[in-house]
Amino acid sequence: DLDRTQVEVITLFFFIHTCAYASILRHCEPVNETISVEKEECPKCVLITTRICSGYCLTRDFLFKSTIAPLYQHVCSYKEIRYEKIKLPGCPNGVDPYFTYPVAVSCYCSLCKMDNSDCTTQSISPSFCIYGKTHLYLI
Repeated sequence: DLDRTQVEVITLFFFIHTCAYASILRHCEPVNETISVEKEECPKCVLITTRICSGYCLTRDFLFKSTIAPLYQHVCSYKEIRYEKIKLPGCPNGVDPYFTYPVAVSCYCSLCKMDNSDCTTQSISPSFCIYGKTHLYLI
């Protein structure tokens, strides 16, 4: 059997290991990301750089699931957003050429809000063009 000192040493080792691992992960914060901007009626898919919320949030997933245990699965979410507008090139007459997109100002860890976050484990790349058009990079 393990004595009390050995258990304390093992516990301390795992605590230090967990703290060290968490300290090297990027915390939830706004980061630059390239996204595609397009409209079905316009001929070009424009790639722009915006700021999105990304990074590590503390999450717990219990081994034994319970309906009475609190859910604690936080994701990096938008706390404050501003909006910017871009004019898409080559849109035909009668089509609004402007596209409005969000820019993350600040972020925080919270439960996933499906109205402004992609909470899937795998999704398409943010720079993927849905309509398969050629890319135009704006700097």
